[in-house]
Amino acid sequence: MTIDATEQARMVRDGEVSPVELVEDAIGRLEEFNPRLNAVIHPLLDEARETAAGNLPDGPFRGVPFLVKDLSCYMKGVPVHEGMRALRDAGYRAGHDMWLARRFREAGFVILGRTNTPELGILPTTEPVAYGPTHNPWDLGRSPGGSSGGSAAAVAAGIVAAAHANDGGGSIRIPASHCGLVGLKPSRGRVSLAPDFGEVLGGLVIELAVTHSVRDAAGILDAVHGPAPGDPYAAPTPARPYSEEVGAEPGRLRIGVSTTPPGGQFDAHPDCVSAAQGAARLLEELGHDVEESHPSDLDDPEQIASFLVRWTAGVDWNLKYWSAAIGREIGPDDVEPCTWALAEQGRTHSAGDLLRAFERAQASTRRIASWWADDGFDLLLTPTCAEPPPRLGEFEAPPDNPAAPIMRAIPFGTFTAGFNTTGQPAISLPLHHTEDGLPVGVQLVAAYGREDLLLRVAAQIEQARPWADRHPTVGVSQGSRG
Repeated sequence: MTIDATEQARMVRDGEVSPVELVEDAIGRLEEFNPRLNAVIHPLLDEARETAAGNLPDGPFRGVPFLVKDLSCYMKGVPVHEGMRALRDAGYRAGHDMWLARRFREAGFVILGRTNTPELGILPTTEPVAYGPTHNPWDLGRSPGGSSGGSAAAVAAGIVAAAHANDGGGSIRIPASHCGLVGLKPSRGRVSLAPDFGEVLGGLVIELAVTHSVRDAAGILDAVHGPAPGDPYAAPTPARPYSEEVGAEPGRLRIGVSTTPPGGQFDAHPDCVSAAQGAARLLEELGHDVEESHPSDLDDPEQIASFLVRWTAGVDWNLKYWSAAIGREIGPDDVEPCTWALAEQGRTHSAGDLLRAFERAQASTRRIASWWADDGFDLLLTPTCAEPPPRLGEFEAPPDNPAAPIMRAIPFGTFTAGFNTTGQPAISLPLHHTEDGLPVGVQLVAAYGREDLLLRVAAQIEQARPWADRHPTVGVSQGSRG
């Protein structure tokens, strides 16, 4: 079975292994597998060795190797390129640590480097022109998803047991689904974006990790959650540590299930439908009440329209932000055609259009929340994506249609993006494989602030149907597997 981050930390505490030994083992796997995966683009191996040999903080993950996605989570003196040639060519490095990076270090993680991401995290695949594609370790010709594809590929391959990820429309959950991992997107405001941001894209973006186990997701959330001074809002304070929810009895729950993409604009792939249906049967076997139901407002076409106003305005904002950072204007020749097309679309919106999109999103959130609050449901179950992992190259933009990649992205974010709008916590679990052996995840969604319930049920599912004994071909080694 996989040795997860929680078990690695226990081994360090009990003197069975040293941080130096763990880090050297992880570095060996990185050097062996990364040439095939292209998951880690900014290695920090000498720094990791020095950190592991030094006076590490006595945090819950002391000595455990870790990777950080090259999108947000700035680290002083370390490159931040976010998949952009302009930042790469400028040699841009962060001038300070973000709050989250400090929290990871305080937890005892030893950071081995930063992982690949699509340009500005826009697409649900990781194929930036700046650094080339990351390969899925389950099938090197497939995408690992995005935008946290580099982190997910590295964890799936066993380079590290967990890695930083973030999510503005599915970017934790999609790569978790494609790579056979656990991907928890916390509630809006649960993890601070300080000191640089109060919110990103009007609150769509949230930070955490991709992991092998539910208990790792809970433990990492314990280590990094909570507001920083000056944050515009915060999620409700949990009643107890999230790690205590793992193994706790969830009680008999009422769970709605939906396998049709919101709005019914297309059919989900049969494997994605089968994944959710199988999870529904398992939940019934575990004693829960499962029925076909979902919040009707998810089907409102205004959901997509208001999301795209915020998203495209955010792409324009990103280009302005990074232009200021490098001291020159970033133009169409500096970015990929899809990025520029989305930014141009964002510039067509007025300030009033953006505020109207916020207002519509907030009204829709209230209506969707009523399915949990008034209709008496505890969780919603869906496929994570409407398609299994696609082949690399499917998101390439033809010269006459630069926005084509974002249209290709729709099946992958159709079940996930709505819960970035509402800010609700959601988790992807690796419960299914296609006949070709590709992982397909299922998504569980809870009411705002109820990560505790998600983690209880996810751990119950993991206990009933363990997934730790299934591994991709790339990444299997005695050092990473027990």
